[in-house]
Amino acid sequence: MNKVVARYVDGRVVKGATADFFPNKQTFHVSLADAPPGTKPVEIKTADLKALFFVKDLEGDPDYVERKEFDPSRPPIGRPIRVEFNDGEVLVGTTTGYQPGRPGFFIVPADPEWNNDRCYVVTAATRDVSFL
Repeated sequence: MNKVVARYVDGRVVKGATADFFPNKQTFHVSLADAPPGTKPVEIKTADLKALFFVKDLEGDPDYVERKEFDPSRPPIGRPIRVEFNDGEVLVGTTTGYQPGRPGFFIVPADPEWNNDRCYVVTAATRDVSFL
């Protein structure tokens, strides 16, 4: 099970765990973190999302400020990339799978101390994607 935070394009947020997310599938399921035991997982349509964040901790640290640059002592693995979402949020990280025209791609954040381990970006929710 992967701990995830699903962020919808309309601003909704769902936190929980998933075992069936695959980039080539249109839907997946999340067992909600705050649901009573025995509750059925929620079905999520990937196309409705801005991004799916694979996280270390579901609570995170709301006061943490993500670094948007790479640590020079740790060369990045993959191609450095900057993603600007339609809502103005910016992610900086690396990718090995971005291609224009695909429905989405994974990015590993530049800041290894951030709560996000990796993120699946839904291409339709982006304003600009550029290699650094």
